[in-house]
Amino acid sequence: MTQDPLPPVELVIFDCDGVLVDSERIYCRVDHEVFTSLGAEFTEAEVVEHFVGSSNEAYTALLEERLGRRLEPDWHAPYRHRYEQALDAELTVVDGITDALDALEVPFCLASNGSHASIRRNLTRVGLLHRFEERIFSARDVARGKPAPDLFLRAAATMGVAPERCAVVEDSPYGVAAARAAGMRAFGYCGGLTRADRLMGPRTLVFDDMSRLPKLLGEPLV
Repeated sequence: MTQDPLPPVELVIFDCDGVLVDSERIYCRVDHEVFTSLGAEFTEAEVVEHFVGSSNEAYTALLEERLGRRLEPDWHAPYRHRYEQALDAELTVVDGITDALDALEVPFCLASNGSHASIRRNLTRVGLLHRFEERIFSARDVARGKPAPDLFLRAAATMGVAPERCAVVEDSPYGVAAARAAGMRAFGYCGGLTRADRLMGPRTLVFDDMSRLPKLLGEPLV
């Protein structure tokens, strides 16, 4: 039996870290340093596997589990300057994203597990903030961050587009899982830290060249 074609994409929802800005490498390196100073032993591979794209709640829970103790609510504050200094010195856009944004013929927005403040700082650092003004959605706005669908559903509702007409661009298993749970098609970017096999699944196209995204939006998904 022939599967009914999906409706055209009317909205593209971008994750931020690892999709718009090449920040995941920086975060993971500093995460490893911070975790080690706290006494939690994670390999760099474990940091990539467990923390890239996770919500703040999941991030802290994983760290507490490895430490075997609870952390104070603002445990991260003494280390925040390490991340900011590294981002100030090293952050760039993801290769090909500027060309992709220029070529898109449908509206787009941003939905990230990060806070509004961190999203805006990172977009400002690389000169992308003006492209997303008034179209930025944070997990702080909803009850549950990714991999729950809440954030993507809120973004789609605010933008006035049905979920089945949305395409989500993500670089983490948490993100593509959230897109699928929201009934949206997922485009898993494997040009960063996450292996392609960890992004594959139903209604998902995995790709490694961000500049090709506009053409890929019309590709059939399984």
